[in-house]
Amino acid sequence: MAEIGIIAAVLFAYSLVSDKLSGWAITPPMVFVAAGVLLGPDVLGVFDLTLTGETGLALAEIALVIVLFADAARIDLRALSGNRNLPVRLLGIGMPLTIILGVLIGAVLLKEVEFWEAAIVAAILAPTDAALGQAVVSSQKVPQRIRQALNVESGLNDGLSIPFLFLFVGLAVTETVVTATGWATFVIEQIGIGAGVGLATGLAGGFLFERATDRDLVSTPFQQLGLVGLAVGSWALADFLGGNGFIAAFTAGLAAGRITPHTGQRILAFTEDEGQLLNLIIFFVFGASAITLLDGLTWHVIVYGLLSLTLIRMVPVAISTIGTGLKRSSVLFMGWFGPRGLASIILALVVIEEEPELPALATVLAAMTFTVLVSVFAHGLTAEPLINLYSRVIRSDGAAAESEEAMELQIRK
Repeated sequence: MAEIGIIAAVLFAYSLVSDKLSGWAITPPMVFVAAGVLLGPDVLGVFDLTLTGETGLALAEIALVIVLFADAARIDLRALSGNRNLPVRLLGIGMPLTIILGVLIGAVLLKEVEFWEAAIVAAILAPTDAALGQAVVSSQKVPQRIRQALNVESGLNDGLSIPFLFLFVGLAVTETVVTATGWATFVIEQIGIGAGVGLATGLAGGFLFERATDRDLVSTPFQQLGLVGLAVGSWALADFLGGNGFIAAFTAGLAAGRITPHTGQRILAFTEDEGQLLNLIIFFVFGASAITLLDGLTWHVIVYGLLSLTLIRMVPVAISTIGTGLKRSSVLFMGWFGPRGLASIILALVVIEEEPELPALATVLAAMTFTVLVSVFAHGLTAEPLINLYSRVIRSDGAAAESEEAMELQIRK
């Protein structure tokens, strides 16, 4: 009960000065992470709840389920091809290259980890969180094509990274050579069942929800809550059947979004209010856990974390944008604004749940924690200054490729 009271007090105190702080480029995640560190067990010691505990893990998993479902539901995949494939390039070329480069650098730099453990770190740090640099994807100073490409990338790469993560975890803990039958079993159980359950629940649930809504059977609050129930239900059912619940939630969002046109708007309304509260609680608990999670921190991990936010992100973005006509300033801007946040935190916790005895677990957690901590503050503080600088450069360059029309998408806060 004391922990709930502390979170409530921090939330109330922040609300009193939230608008003022936003004018100083201080974002909500920055405040809640800093408050968590200060009040956590390793500093003042008044808040004892940690992410690695059962309650913290459950909160984090539910938050990821809602985010995956919401991101999938709000993206119109059919419209992406009309955007000269910029989001598709970032996802189809940039993200795999990010993972590959992260694996290779991690295998060389992180002396404490084996090859597949380095792959786990790379998969955890591959997803981006546009909400940490929300000004970037909402500012009218940034060309619509650029901000929506970053928005779509962030909305889909968390879901796309999950199969890679579970594959790498399986390889890291397998002591013998995996047979073709073993691979087939893994794919069927983790991906096949998860995607199948998500598709079935998304289509069936979306159909029922649309029919009930058309007949005015659904009250306004439950137009949001019903979809949250569908998201969490698909996750729980897939997990019960032996599949991957996160893949199920993501697939259910894709399916429901096609059946029910306003699914993305409704679930996004939830994530902007109740969902954002849950996310901020997780950032607070993450801050409280951060010092403990940094037990495995070494200079190798520090260098890797900094490279993850720069070289490992920027080179794949540059390669994926070849032939798009974008100016160098745009490529650099997109390369920098790939923050690591909620998805990376939760994917690391999933590793704890799946393989608590992973030999290099301390290093995996330290790499995630250091990278996210740096990202929360670095991307939050640099958003407005770099937006202003970038907009001036774009105006002076007369960048035509950046000015092309792009699909306007809803933004997750």
